[in-house]
Amino acid sequence: MKYTKMKIKDAYVVDLEPHGDTRGFFSRVFCQKEFSDNGLEPRIVQVNNSLNKDKGTLRGLHYQLPPFQETKLVRVLRGSLWDVIVDLRQDSPTFGQWDAVTLTAEKRNMIMVPRGCAHGIITLEDDTEMVYFVSEFYAPEHERALKWNDPKFGIEWPIEPKLISDKDLANPSFDPEYHLW
Repeated sequence: MKYTKMKIKDAYVVDLEPHGDTRGFFSRVFCQKEFSDNGLEPRIVQVNNSLNKDKGTLRGLHYQLPPFQETKLVRVLRGSLWDVIVDLRQDSPTFGQWDAVTLTAEKRNMIMVPRGCAHGIITLEDDTEMVYFVSEFYAPEHERALKWNDPKFGIEWPIEPKLISDKDLANPSFDPEYHLW
């Protein structure tokens, strides 16, 4: 796998390095030792799958508070999406900044979302399916979310959302008392 640092501290785009022949190809999606050797979170406790029927479906911006902060390794299985990370780690040099990458089934690229960062996506095609590996179990009492268009962060979404859940529409704007640990 090839690891490319993003603007956000500890965030990476992970590209597969397929080995092909007449049958097709083979590639690792995850290797605990390789992730650890490259400074990425090697722990995976849960794998989630999400299907988004409509282009313009927005999910996020989600994260969990300590002690259940999680890393996420996200890959698109079908379609494409724009994946955004917002750094909420007060001690990070990129605190309050965001970065994003387009993930596609065709490119088979992935994104590593570090602990302490909020995460969101918007689908760029109908029937976009994604899978993501997480380092901590879901803890609803530690779940937090930010408003997708919070002016504090100024995220430049590539398209206007067409579908957002009622829960995500109710996400609050950034408030350090509520959102930080």
